[in-house]
Amino acid sequence: MEVFLIRLLQFILSISLLVLLHEAGHFFFARLFKVRVSRFYLFFNPKFHIVSTYDKWVRRLFHMKPEVVPEKTVKDKEGNERKAKEYVGTEYGIGWLPLGGYCAIDGMVDETNQHLDDDPKPWEFRTKPAWQRLLIMIGGVLVNFLLALFIYSMVLYHWGDSYIQTRDMTMGMKFNEEAKALGFKDGDILLGTDKKTFTKFDVDLYRSLTDATRVDIIRDGKQMSVPIREELNLLNMIKTQPTFVAPLVPADIDSVMPGSPAASIGLQKGDKILAVNGKSVDSWNEFTYEIGRLNDVLSAKKSSADSMALRQATVAVLHKATGITDTAKVTLTPELKLGVGQSSIYDYYKETHLEYGFFESFPAGIKYGVGVLRGYVDDMKYVFTADGAKSLGGFGAIGSLFPAEWDWMMFWRMTAFLSIILAFMNILPIPALDGGHVLFLLWEMITGHKPSDKFMVWAEYIGIGLLLLLMVVANLNDILRWIGVM
Repeated sequence: MEVFLIRLLQFILSISLLVLLHEAGHFFFARLFKVRVSRFYLFFNPKFHIVSTYDKWVRRLFHMKPEVVPEKTVKDKEGNERKAKEYVGTEYGIGWLPLGGYCAIDGMVDETNQHLDDDPKPWEFRTKPAWQRLLIMIGGVLVNFLLALFIYSMVLYHWGDSYIQTRDMTMGMKFNEEAKALGFKDGDILLGTDKKTFTKFDVDLYRSLTDATRVDIIRDGKQMSVPIREELNLLNMIKTQPTFVAPLVPADIDSVMPGSPAASIGLQKGDKILAVNGKSVDSWNEFTYEIGRLNDVLSAKKSSADSMALRQATVAVLHKATGITDTAKVTLTPELKLGVGQSSIYDYYKETHLEYGFFESFPAGIKYGVGVLRGYVDDMKYVFTADGAKSLGGFGAIGSLFPAEWDWMMFWRMTAFLSIILAFMNILPIPALDGGHVLFLLWEMITGHKPSDKFMVWAEYIGIGLLLLLMVVANLNDILRWIGVM
């Protein structure tokens, strides 16, 4: 429960910051061009809100006064018309539904204001030149993208960048059967492809493999190449268990939990696991795979007796203290846990750490952020496949990306990543998103013909419908994964 709350708090804090600044981007350009913004809300507020600047106690607390705009025409008791000061201003507030936020711009067809029956007013969005409306619409995306670059720069400035170069993974890597069929062998060290030299082991390495016709490796101390004669699929490479390739981490026990199955058979820190159920393992990679296979069998069993029998495992261990190999039977936990902490990749390989000065951090952060965006855009092609649709995740999947313990560096990295995703998703040419409005504005600027308000309203309805459908599918995937169906 504690892990869930920590991740939930990080998720809410990150999304709140991103939504607030995204809407502030729209707000900034709207006010710059003297367009009235009637409401500015963090989270949605159907029917009611948590707090609003129209609440009297808020105005008294902050000594706030509404704007005065002399635009309203009224009649006195004798029926004579006169100009009166109309008190209008931006209502700032916090809604109760944490699914985003909004900036209600007067005179704009969107989810907050779709009925424009009155004559256009000079302070309305629809009366402004197309180039001003374009800047107002891309303001949120622009802020999110610049924010991501700034966060990445500050992370590099404060914490630097630490990683293990693939060349320094001297024990090599583990490959699955698909990779071995292409010519790779366990223990190979990946150096790069015909297009790129590898530095760190991350998702970019997988992306590079999908585009490669040749992979350079070190095998048994000699540099050589493995030709790639077929197209590789990124999703399959990552989702298949075991994965296409992973750094080899020896199965050395780092810690033993008190009262765990491991403690019951006398395992200690420094012992090495050699086999599970008669299957030889030389790394945590293989240990995890064997436990995964056992879990697949266990999931198909109905009775508790069958489940208990499958939880009985035989573990062969080399004891560090005595140098003796021992084989013992142990009953794993219901989650098939042995109760040991695994050694880290950093225990075996030399770590590279880069420091950045304040001004050095900006070009490095921009390069890193642009690389993240390029990779994310490139991966979008998989969304339109069956496996890609299944890989979509909702709020649960996003929240699980945050660390189980509060880590400010990981928090800010995740926030920057989500900011890039938010920027890219919003600029897609889908009605109801910023990109949909941008598309219609570009059409107007090129052709000189502005889409009718009726067309914009219907486009908005269709866009909202598509977004709701996408949200349902993504969050349904989360539920199906949680109950073990996917």
